[in-house]
Amino acid sequence: MRGVFIAAGVALAVSILLTPYLIRFFARQGFGQEIRDEGPQSHKAKRGTPTMGGVAIMIAIWVGYLVSHGLTGEPITASAMLVLYLTTALGVVGFLDDFIKLRRQRNLGLNKTSKLVGQLVTALIFGILASRFVNAEGLSPASTNLSFVRDITVISFGVVGFVVFAYFVIAAWSNAVNLTDGLDGLAAGTAAMVLATYVIIGFWQFRNACAINGVAGCYQVRDPLDVALVAAAAMGGCIGFLWWNAAPARIFMGDTGSLALGGLIAGLSIVTRTELLLVVIGGVFVVETLSVALQIVVFRTTRRRLFRMAPFHHHFELAGWAETTVIIRFWLLAAMCAALGLGLFYSEWLTASSGIAS
Repeated sequence: MRGVFIAAGVALAVSILLTPYLIRFFARQGFGQEIRDEGPQSHKAKRGTPTMGGVAIMIAIWVGYLVSHGLTGEPITASAMLVLYLTTALGVVGFLDDFIKLRRQRNLGLNKTSKLVGQLVTALIFGILASRFVNAEGLSPASTNLSFVRDITVISFGVVGFVVFAYFVIAAWSNAVNLTDGLDGLAAGTAAMVLATYVIIGFWQFRNACAINGVAGCYQVRDPLDVALVAAAAMGGCIGFLWWNAAPARIFMGDTGSLALGGLIAGLSIVTRTELLLVVIGGVFVVETLSVALQIVVFRTTRRRLFRMAPFHHHFELAGWAETTVIIRFWLLAAMCAALGLGLFYSEWLTASSGIAS
């Protein structure tokens, strides 16, 4: 548990201290955010705000994780390294997207094909490797079964099917966080709550792992404590970044941060066997994505708009809500989703540990 606190504290300190240096550096380089012309008019004032702040979050995660291991002497595990690989690789894809936007001075970076290929290659490598590295207990970082709180054994994808499924999960969540990153601090604050939930889930799975405590309700997962450590470092990095990203933002995370955090969250759900539970925990990300999908479907079928603008946090802005009001209320929704997801996780354990379910 000490390692979890160290990872979170170090990542928080690195993020909160490094970000102002990035603000000044990116400002000198002219790396300012371009704003969509069709967006809310109040956002025009944000044009030129430094972006690519996700670099600070990724550095904070790595430093927090490595310092924690250095101080505790705990071994580095395959599950944690795979999640960190996924985070970093998608962060690089996002960085390229941001860099192209800035160089061309427009709100379009990588084309859809290039971004899709980047996500596809990253996800395929993760999916293939996550099904390997079997430990002494016969556990790999990921399972080929669909999972809610634990594996649903009657639904198995097989290795090839799992790799395809992993790509779908990773692409969906990286894009979901990317869509949510439209208001100051909205994505960072929401991600911090999801990550805090995974710190608890990972630590609880460690305390009740079948390899340690083989009683009813134990968890067949590999490296849960190290996974909790990664989640703690990421949570600390997000909170530290939020100090500078909260309204009025002095820096944006850009696709560098949003794609990285989306991949991180997806990876955590896969290695903790909670892919379906994440739909509840990250409910705000899900609803934001659904609002875009519904807007497209309704407009193409009726030529009318369901929302004033999608993602639907902009709908409330155009309805007259202040930006800070939208952000705070979405944070409250994110907290409720995280609490509900954690409640479902714990209630399932109570049921399983009592012998009613296995």
